[in-house]
Amino acid sequence: MANEIKTAIEIICEEKGLKEEVILETLNQALAAAYRKEYLADKNNNVKALFNIENGSIKVWDEKTVVEDMELDENGKVIQDEDTPEEEKKKFHPRHEIMLKDAKKIRKGAKIGDVIKEELESKNDFGRIAAQTAKQVIMQKLKEAEKEMLFSEYKDKEKTIISGVIQRYEKNFVIVNLGNGTATLPKEEQIESERYNTGARMKFYIKEVYQDIRGTKVILSRTSPELVKQLFTLEVPEITNGIVLIKSIAREAGKRTKMSVYTNQENIDPIGSCVGQRGIRINSITEELGGEKIDIIEYQEDIKEYIINALLPAKIDNVIIVDEKKKEVEVKVDQTQFSLAIGKQGQNVRLASKLTGWKINIDQGEFMEIFDEDEIEKNETKKINKKIIEE
Repeated sequence: MANEIKTAIEIICEEKGLKEEVILETLNQALAAAYRKEYLADKNNNVKALFNIENGSIKVWDEKTVVEDMELDENGKVIQDEDTPEEEKKKFHPRHEIMLKDAKKIRKGAKIGDVIKEELESKNDFGRIAAQTAKQVIMQKLKEAEKEMLFSEYKDKEKTIISGVIQRYEKNFVIVNLGNGTATLPKEEQIESERYNTGARMKFYIKEVYQDIRGTKVILSRTSPELVKQLFTLEVPEITNGIVLIKSIAREAGKRTKMSVYTNQENIDPIGSCVGQRGIRINSITEELGGEKIDIIEYQEDIKEYIINALLPAKIDNVIIVDEKKKEVEVKVDQTQFSLAIGKQGQNVRLASKLTGWKINIDQGEFMEIFDEDEIEKNETKKINKKIIEE
């Protein structure tokens, strides 16, 4: 038995990176519990066990701390004055403590505070029970180690992107195989127009990693703006090296994304860096996102210039700050640019408002569209058309 247990422990320690003393400590605790359950009618014994990994021998003993003598009632509670404050009342724990008078029967020189160890009888069939217990402990530790390793591995990757293979559907969830484990793509993190075919390899944003009673949970996302940011960080060396900065991203997953970029180096074109020669960089990201349109604009400190850029491809005549505190502007556009500035179903101006964080009122003379960032966050677009009645 000793050789088998020793070999099993050594293999686990080597493969799973566990320390031998951690497994042995758990094994000793399990052996003590098994001995107490099988052979002791008195459950007040504080059984300790020590397994010798070299020769397979097992030492078992009862361990208690010596305390002062106390008088107990028939229920085993300390008899004391009823007026004694609760915090000063004495308590006796028979499983872990032994009174001085009883300790001296075992060891004459015993004194308060000593630890008395009384060796327990070795049983003939305890070797069989010990072998079964050791197997259970080793399997338990193996499962715990795998769970902990899985958690540590993916917790370190939280808020980054990872490649995975679509494994199966479970109700509204998509189960993704990450190689060393599986992850979940919830319904709210799925792109509505996207198809998740079994066997397809895709990139995902690791939104959250946590543990529950069933193990490690890895939550993925395909809708997060961070997915776009991480894809550009991988694809564009200038972003990776910090030469080009991504200032803001507004996204309607599966449809369109606006991203503002900035650099303080005069010889670097931030937009060109993201697009790449002949569009190779941005096309790679667009393909990964299933054809999602990506507008890259240059960030400007001047809010008027920033909003003009954000509303591209529409040409803006003028931007008037209505309320700087409330972050509200009025944008003047020509009649021919009004539809372009608004975009299909208000998408262009809605994303521009989200990107800049400003409420944008588009004024074309006869019509005005108002887009409030606060309502965008609630997935509602406030649309107001005002007809000016000529006198």
